[in-house]
Amino acid sequence: MLKRVHFRPSLLPYLLVAPQIAITLVFFIWPAAQALYQSLLSQDAFGLSTKFVWFANFQALFADPFYFGTIKRTFMFSFLVAGLSMGLALLLAAMADRVIKARLAYQTLLIWPYAVAPAVAGALWMFLFDPTLGIGTYFLRGFGIDWNFRLNGGQAMAVLVFAAAWKQISYNFLFFLAGMHAMPRSLIEAAAIDGAGPARRFMTIIFPLLSPTTFFLLVVNLVYAFFDTFGIVHAVTKGGPGKDTEILVYKVFNDGFVGLDLGGSAAQSIVLMVIVIALTVIQFRYIEKRVAY
Repeated sequence: MLKRVHFRPSLLPYLLVAPQIAITLVFFIWPAAQALYQSLLSQDAFGLSTKFVWFANFQALFADPFYFGTIKRTFMFSFLVAGLSMGLALLLAAMADRVIKARLAYQTLLIWPYAVAPAVAGALWMFLFDPTLGIGTYFLRGFGIDWNFRLNGGQAMAVLVFAAAWKQISYNFLFFLAGMHAMPRSLIEAAAIDGAGPARRFMTIIFPLLSPTTFFLLVVNLVYAFFDTFGIVHAVTKGGPGKDTEILVYKVFNDGFVGLDLGGSAAQSIVLMVIVIALTVIQFRYIEKRVAY
């Protein structure tokens, strides 16, 4: 007969999680609560007068057709960044997984770009495609392409997408490579014995087994494109030319710190936070279903 074991109450678990709880409260809960409160206020540029206006800032926000254009532009930018960075990372992971000699050296070189700060990554790509000095511009003009991203909105968006995707490739590469290493090699070897080539083995065995990792990285990359690309946009285009590269996170900064519309900027930050929370909930629901299955 098994005896019931009783454990004494201990403060140790609470002490261990206390630093993380404190960080969450100070750097997420409190700023989110402040943003929600300020989104219900109308303030002058100097903060000398404040008026409680309830949801007037949100009404004005959703009545602005330019804001819906920014939302559309942000989703397009985010999916382009996620698709490009994940596609290239998957290709590099598949190639690195087949390397036998100097495998560690190849993997280390592919991981390095993740250590670059977003603003530095944006500055690198800005100099590469600078209209007058960029080496990338020199090669493009050699092919007859008139390149000037400072005047062409489509070209400016392309530079931002390439810079943001390049910054994220290393992160995706790590997860894809780890997923490939976790696969049972017997399945791949059996397929090779049956005559399946590398491409067929990848499409029928490797890629389906990577579907949980792929979905996880899709959500992470979308969140990255929504939030962590501010430094890239600020370093390369500052939302220009015109408003062609102004995404949601940069519009929050531009309207709040430049235009001094504090209430409207806070309302935009709440909308952006709701979008990201929704993406996170979708991710966790998918993980729960996979675990239950």
